[in-house]
Amino acid sequence: MKILVYGINYSPELTGIGKYTGEMVEWMTSQGHEVRVITAPPYYPVWEVHPDYSAWKYKKEQGAATVWRCPLYVPKQPSTLKRLIHLGSFAVSSFFPLLAQRRWKPDRIIGVVPTLFCVPGMRWLAKLSGAQTLLHIQDYEVDAMLGLGMAGGGKGKVAKLAQRFEQSCLHNVDNVSTISRSMMNKAIEKGVDPKRVIFFPNWSEVERFRDVSAQEVQIVRESLRLPADKKIILYSGNIGEKQGLETVIDVAERFAEQPYLFVIVGQGGGKKRLEKGVADRGLHNVAFHPLQPYDALPALLRVADCHLVIQRRGAADAVLPSKLTNILAVGGNAVITAEPETELGQLCELYPGIAVCVEPESADALAVGIERCLQLPAHNTVAREYAERTLEKENVLSQFIAAISPQDVGVKS
Repeated sequence: MKILVYGINYSPELTGIGKYTGEMVEWMTSQGHEVRVITAPPYYPVWEVHPDYSAWKYKKEQGAATVWRCPLYVPKQPSTLKRLIHLGSFAVSSFFPLLAQRRWKPDRIIGVVPTLFCVPGMRWLAKLSGAQTLLHIQDYEVDAMLGLGMAGGGKGKVAKLAQRFEQSCLHNVDNVSTISRSMMNKAIEKGVDPKRVIFFPNWSEVERFRDVSAQEVQIVRESLRLPADKKIILYSGNIGEKQGLETVIDVAERFAEQPYLFVIVGQGGGKKRLEKGVADRGLHNVAFHPLQPYDALPALLRVADCHLVIQRRGAADAVLPSKLTNILAVGGNAVITAEPETELGQLCELYPGIAVCVEPESADALAVGIERCLQLPAHNTVAREYAERTLEKENVLSQFIAAISPQDVGVKS
């Protein structure tokens, strides 16, 4: 098939949506599909364009897939308004490169959300080229925005306008895919025909995370200067508004006299604020490190005695954290902050022992959860077995490509 992938995040971004989109494209080309990508220069999670790229120039890259990089505005300190300008700038700059693909006549156009602003252009190209459209929802950006109290929390005119626009986007594509069962249900609640909804979860390279040598673990431990006599409580990933990592700092202060080291690895708009909070309190049991190379990730995850999967209240069902897949694959013990009725809460209920689930935004609950987590056996077999059954990369991508192949379009998994 000729497949056009259209989204703001892409390789070489190491975390989140860009990582998965890049791996998806790499796999599709390895299977013999002809793939083109329209995307932006890499900027996430540091909110700064990679030095090898420009935020203001177009760039074409030739490889297994042909990639067009389109300019966009990248705010140093994202806010609601700046995020909207950021997303809108990419939708505008990518519009003409997108329409230029009509001569290529793609069979499938896969739009990755965020950003919904790109959906009108995607639909227009589909009409011109005869392509089928699929909207892959990594993040219900409108729900996430409202769940965090932005745009009046769903009550103002801006919020209602955003919800109507989202509904129009969902209803006017051929298929909608998303990364969790609860997010599938959310699409159906928003009026999408269940027959048009496809389950396409984020995956893990389970074999890679299973086979981690003691030497690899020691190299990571030494490079990050992690003492052997401390329990390592690890948060690795984006440091933004959705996570609410201030609670972790509150808990670290409570455990200041315990042999615990809280290690925060990653980048994002909230990192400086967290570092200031740690400095103001004079805490010596919190260490910050930049995002680590992907090759080092399996060993980094194996180092941790307790993983933190932290989100604010209201965000857990809008965003399924991609970091969890690799934590499960490595057999790690995790504390997840999520309400019981959310996808993450249901995961912990259906698979007892897979993780410790606690109330979001509660230092008391998180502290108790960490203590419980540290009492578990070092290797979590429930988590590993779940990952091997459900999250193996080859299986997930094979099922997805079968679902969007010509004879199967419109059929849910």
